[in-house]
Order: sequence, then structure tokens, then C-alpha cells
Amino acid sequence: MLTVYAFSTPNSVKVPIALEELGLPYDLRPVNIRKGEQKAEGYVTLNPNAKVPLLVDGDLTLPESGAILVHLAEKTGRLLPTDPAARARTFEWLFFQLSASGPAFGQSGYWQKLATDRNEAAIARYQAEADRVADVMDAHLARNEWFAGDAYTIADIAHFGWAWRREFAGVSFDNRPNLARWYAGMEARPAVQRGIAATLALA
Repeated sequence: MLTVYAFSTPNSVKVPIALEELGLPYDLRPVNIRKGEQKAEGYVTLNPNAKVPLLVDGDLTLPESGAILVHLAEKTGRLLPTDPAARARTFEWLFFQLSASGPAFGQSGYWQKLATDRNEAAIARYQAEADRVADVMDAHLARNEWFAGDAYTIADIAHFGWAWRREFAGVSFDNRPNLARWYAGMEARPAVQRGIAATLALA
């Protein structure tokens, strides 16, 4: 049995979705970040970075959503192509999510909705960056069914988290038809629906 520590966040939802897609049993345990539970001594012992999600797989304790997705894909031999070019493309878009869209969407939402002092320069900067990366994603999906090409992979699961919470970042799909098409395809997947439901139950 795999154990997942998570909350109802864009990064957390990736893990239950992947586990549901892979058909792996798991125990989902809440870490309420609104109450600061991620900073509790017992949790920090497991994850010194004090973030969610966190996966415990036997003797392996693994934080970071991207690393968790790669581990699960390699553990099962699914959701990650074996062909070198397709595998590289999957990692390209996984890393794009982790280094570009995730931080941009997160910062955009923080400065617009959570910051105690309104900073117009920060709002403008991160909203522009969130829109820029969304445009890059939309253009890519105009030429590809999924982020890695023809195959559904962990890159799609990674991107779903912040697409699911795009309103927080002030990002719209109204003028991004390819992102909208991709998102609808993701949202229609039964495993994605189960992963969302499990994640929302943590709030």
C-alpha cells in the first residue's frame, strides 16, 4: 500500500490522478496547509521541505510531484514512453510544467489573491508570464493531441493540476481552444475524476 500525504492543491492532485490511472491502491492522508500542518515536527521529519505532496513507497519517502510521477511511471512501466525521443519529449513537457507554468500560475495567483500588500508590478509581471506560458501550451497543443505527442503521459497529469486551478492564476481558456480541448479530454477521464474527488475530500 502506497501512502500519499496531500491537500486540495494543484500539485497534490497530480498524485491521486496518476495512482488512479495506474490502478495502484493507496492511502491518502490529509496535510492541512491552511492550518500549517505541513510544518508540524512529525511531517517535517518525513519531508524537510515542508510541502505537499509526499509519497511513501516502502522504504522510499519521496517529495516533489514531478519526482513522484516519474517514480510511479517507472515502477509500473506505464505513462512514460520507452522510445528515447518520445521519452525525452515527455520529460520536456514535464519539466516545462515544473519550471514554467506551475511557478507562473502560482505566483500570479499569489500576488492577485493572497498577498497582504497589493503590488501592481508583481501582479502585472506574473499575470503576463502566466498568459505567455499558457499561449505556449496552447500553440503546442494545436499540433499535438497530448503534451508528449500522440500518447497520454505523466506530462499531461502534471499540467492538469494548475490547469484545474487556472482561475486562481487569472488564466482563461476562452481564447485558447487547444488548451480547452485538451482540458476537456483530461476532465472526461474516469481516473482523473476519481483523483479530483479524492483530493477535494481532503479540504
